[in-house]
Amino acid sequence: MIILPAIDLKGGKCVRLRQGKADDVTVYGDDPASQARDWREQGGAELHVVDLDGAFAGTPRHAEVIKSIIESFGGPVEVGGGLRNMETLASVLEAGAARAIIGSAALEDPEFLLSAVGCYGGKIAVGIDARDGLVQTKGWVTTTDVKAVDLASAVAKMGVKTIIYTDTATDGMLGGPNLTQMAAICDAAPTCAITASGGVSSPFDVENLKALERANLRAAIVGKALYDGRTTLREMNVAAL
Repeated sequence: MIILPAIDLKGGKCVRLRQGKADDVTVYGDDPASQARDWREQGGAELHVVDLDGAFAGTPRHAEVIKSIIESFGGPVEVGGGLRNMETLASVLEAGAARAIIGSAALEDPEFLLSAVGCYGGKIAVGIDARDGLVQTKGWVTTTDVKAVDLASAVAKMGVKTIIYTDTATDGMLGGPNLTQMAAICDAAPTCAITASGGVSSPFDVENLKALERANLRAAIVGKALYDGRTTLREMNVAAL
């Protein structure tokens, strides 16, 4: 399993939200490029970046900052937040992103997703955010009546190869991931590499994810626990081996 440290961007700064709430924010630094370089030096193999302002606005807001993050990290970087048309996808991939993450648009505009996969193949990932098993969109503001497992199955059939599943109720809460739902997502999309996000905050959590014994559970994203010093990237990497 691969551990991806996270950089969430809001107002040009590195932040973390509790359960995705825009008004419950903690700022961890004002130099995202420096933070990316630090994660690389600490052993980060890949990096997860989300433009939170872009997610809420529906269009990217941190193009130059993200470009500097990609250059500073010097390894594979996946980027999401407000990528809802071919132009914004092209922009982030041309900036050097290894994967562009389509979130809300995967549910709301399946034709766009099909076009994106047809054009960019494995460079397209789908971010599925859900609370109580139901998909949330527009930066977790809107909860739909669509089951996350159904969306995972649908995008897999459309040719998507990577799914990033975030359990929004556990995100930023440091209480561990929703293991039952993670297993269900893996089973719903067996042809996809799945990344777990939300609540992964200790080596014990990584061991629990590995214990699910799902061959397609490829990675886990860790944010707040690293920023708060509750664990280290090295400890998480060792647990992931």
